[in-house]
Amino acid sequence: MHTVVVLALPDVIAFDLATPVEVFGHARLPDGRPAYRVVVCAEQPTVQAGPLRISVDAGLEALARADTIVVPGRNRLDAPASPAVLDALRSGAGRGTRIASICVGAFTLAEAGLLDGQRATTHWRAAEMLARSYPQVSVDADVLYVDNGGVLTSAGAAAGLDLCLHMVRRDHGTAVAAHVSRVSVAPLHRSGGQAQFIVRNPPSYQVASLEDVLAWIEENAHRELTLADLAAAAHTSGRTLNRRFHAETGQSPMEWLTGVRIRHAQELLETTDHGVERIAQQVGFASPSSFRTHFRRLAGTSPKEYRATFTGRVRPEAEAEQAGLRA
Repeated sequence: MHTVVVLALPDVIAFDLATPVEVFGHARLPDGRPAYRVVVCAEQPTVQAGPLRISVDAGLEALARADTIVVPGRNRLDAPASPAVLDALRSGAGRGTRIASICVGAFTLAEAGLLDGQRATTHWRAAEMLARSYPQVSVDADVLYVDNGGVLTSAGAAAGLDLCLHMVRRDHGTAVAAHVSRVSVAPLHRSGGQAQFIVRNPPSYQVASLEDVLAWIEENAHRELTLADLAAAAHTSGRTLNRRFHAETGQSPMEWLTGVRIRHAQELLETTDHGVERIAQQVGFASPSSFRTHFRRLAGTSPKEYRATFTGRVRPEAEAEQAGLRA
């Protein structure tokens, strides 16, 4: 039987720990037999997980018997793993053991050197820190998970469920994975990626030399604006403004403006029944097609799919249109 060993590090995130235990534990083969043997291991007999104290039956020696190792995230990103843990993970990778991380568990894999030269993901809030701390890792903050074959990483929290279901599907096929998804009351595949959850260019962004122009953009993003307009608001030249934006935000002024407009559109999609055409005009895009293109590029999904994801509904007009098509 395929053995999945979940590694409970000190200060482990309880949600991340429970996800692989539940998903792999519910997986059943067509004849009803369990598809996996699930073991939770730790360096010590008990592990603190927020307000919970968890007892485990296996030590790190269980990692040597694993077919798959899952590393959940920890609340403290800067807490180093012990040499024994890092050695065990490296040894497992050397034996060909599949190793996966959930959420910020990617930091432990990166610390062990298992993500060097590879594409990986983590929670979008921690993505910049992961890229800065481990420049040899190609961090993609827009996806729900990354499968490199032997090493896999997932984005934040619920994306760990997506990754575990993906591994079940990879191991035993869609039918087995679909059964687990039904038991978990979760979709087997979610449209879009982590990009749709990222808050683009939040208004609280503080950059001393740009603070005034960022506030101006926030108030005027709905207008038809050019780089010259932004430069005039900043009382500088377009070239100077471009240089300052790239140095302090990593974006051009117009890229920043587009991000603000997309955030405003997300708010309207979540809180109103306005159509896409109206929202495109309200937030400052020249046309609905331009809005859809930029929205999909930054959010990783369409405005309609985004609204369904975050509100669980579509506009009444859209429902009427769909009913007409079915008729």
